[in-house]
This record gives sequence, structure tokens and C-alpha cells, in this order.
Amino acid sequence: MRQRRLMNQINVVPYIDVMLVLLVIFMVTAPMIQTGTIDVPSAGQVSAPAAEAIVIQVDEKGAYSLIRKAGAQAEPVPTVQLQTTLADLIATNPEQPFLVAAHRSLNYQQVIDVLETARQAGIRKISLQTQMGGSSR
Repeated sequence: MRQRRLMNQINVVPYIDVMLVLLVIFMVTAPMIQTGTIDVPSAGQVSAPAAEAIVIQVDEKGAYSLIRKAGAQAEPVPTVQLQTTLADLIATNPEQPFLVAAHRSLNYQQVIDVLETARQAGIRKISLQTQMGGSSR
């Protein structure tokens, strides 16, 4: 019986085939995975906010301020004190409605952070302020 010699080479053809298939898959799927901007629409019919709603304003720099009554002056609130201030307000009136008025150029994550801070403070009635009519972009 004849003995087989050991082959000391690696056959790379199957690996090249697999890599070419993966390359084709990535080339086909890459154009489908595009990040884009989302244009958030404004509301068509905006109901007026409740007169007793406390407005949490967030300006374009991310600074917070509170308007406790309609027509009142905005009171600046430091970021670290926002949750305790909201918790104090909700402790006096658990049914107090709140309204978040964020600047249009603000990062969406910052608006979510305000909503999360309000939830942690115990606020259950909160709304987002929108503009009336079409978008002015």
C-alpha cells in the first residue's frame, strides 16, 4: 500500500469565494443603510395649553427656565436643580400639568432628557408645545 504524502499548503480558494460573497452583500446593503434627517412636522390644529400649566422652557443652548403662570417672567433653573424644583412643584399639586417648550434647533435627545427628568420628579401630566400651521423651514 502506498502512503500519502502530507500536503503543506492551504487551499485558499474557498476562503476567497466566501470573502467575495460577503463583499457583494455589503456592497448591496450599504446604500440601503443611510442616515438621514427627520423633519418633525408641526401640528395643524394646536389646542391652547391649559392656563394653569407650568412651562418648562429649553433654549437653543440647553438652558432651562420655568414659567409658573401665563404672562409671567421666565425663571432660570440650573440643570442640576431641575428635578428637585419639579418635584417640589408636583408635591404641592400632584395634578399640575406641565408643558415643555423646546427650541426648534435643539437636539432631540435633550428634549427626551427633560421628559425623563420630569418623569423621575413624579410628573404624569406633561405635553410638548408645537407651532400652529405649516413648517417654516
